Amino acid sequence: MTSQSPKRKSSKGTVQIKISHERLQLVFRFAGKRYYLSTGFSDTVANRKLAEMKAKQIELDMLSGNFDPTLAKYKPESLIAKVKASTPPPQPTQVAASLADLWESYIDFKRSSLSPSTLAKDVQRVRNCINVHLPFKTLDKAVAIRDWLVANKTPNSCKRMLTQISACCDWALKSGLIKENPFEDMSSDIKIPKASKEEADINAFTTQERDRIIQAFKDSCYYKHYAPLIEFLFLTGCRPSEAAGLEWKHVANDFSFIRFEQAVVVSESGLTCKAGLKTQKKRLFPVNPRLASLLKSIKALAIGDNTKVFASRKGTWIDVHNFTSRGWKATLLALDGIEYRKLYQTRHTFITLALKNGMNVKDVATLVGNSPEIIYRHYAGQSREITVPDF
Repeated sequence: MTSQSPKRKSSKGTVQIKISHERLQLVFRFAGKRYYLSTGFSDTVANRKLAEMKAKQIELDMLSGNFDPTLAKYKPESLIAKVKASTPPPQPTQVAASLADLWESYIDFKRSSLSPSTLAKDVQRVRNCINVHLPFKTLDKAVAIRDWLVANKTPNSCKRMLTQISACCDWALKSGLIKENPFEDMSSDIKIPKASKEEADINAFTTQERDRIIQAFKDSCYYKHYAPLIEFLFLTGCRPSEAAGLEWKHVANDFSFIRFEQAVVVSESGLTCKAGLKTQKKRLFPVNPRLASLLKSIKALAIGDNTKVFASRKGTWIDVHNFTSRGWKATLLALDGIEYRKLYQTRHTFITLALKNGMNVKDVATLVGNSPEIIYRHYAGQSREITVPDF
């Protein structure tokens, strides 16, 4: 009937007993809605028996059709009156809400709708900040929390953190767990300076630099295995995570096109391949002769459709972040005359060279999975030389 696990959702028709803010809480789902009922009891043997009685009553009411969705029937006063009519219900001690507890409950509620990469990066980032770094961890210290974030985080990181914490408190307010959201509108006061982002930080390689980098990987004793991946990134302009998720079933048998429809991301359990791309579900990429030659050269005769086109040396998904910090960085730093740039510049290089060679902006946008507006804004102005005539 009941469970003491603090992080697992209760199954349909059952009531969980959890500890929240040092008090026993009943958690359950009914008719598609998740309910939280605070008993006001501290976690003692006697109080847990009372909570178990209440949980049993709720389960029976759900089964018999007598469930009270207002929860008035199950308030602690009702339970105490039945068990010990002569004793007034204990008044719960006023304890400031724990931000850590609210965050875990909030993520537990939203988990099914969050992508693996969001759970691994954004959710874990906030969790670490709350549990490890914040010197204040309760909602009554909201202003102190904001001031600490402003002093210790970049404006962008501070704004994101406050936005996510406020969203958590909005959910807790609607769920009846708190009476107000002390973080409401705090993020709007944080001004973000114009900063370069990966999509907008364009510093493309020249054709000569591109070819030198590809050849350096081919000649490398340590990273020759990844030479086809590097050439593929330069020839397609795809995101590194998209190349890492490519399987041979996504490449036409006649090598006429490639279908990008999944990407390798970091999840809570490690690297995972998820369906869909950053800005779209899938896209087709027509293969030119040079790219076809590359694909033919690396495809074995008896290969399966689910075999990775580009795998690590051990045959697993490529960890793009790890590869960038090791193979990519080491190879580029060894090349004289080429400024070090991130692996993502292979994408910027393809787009820039495509525009310089006369490709239509809309066609380039279709190939790389961006909007024409993004191409116009970030690339079109850089892809042509501007000269001032004599006048």
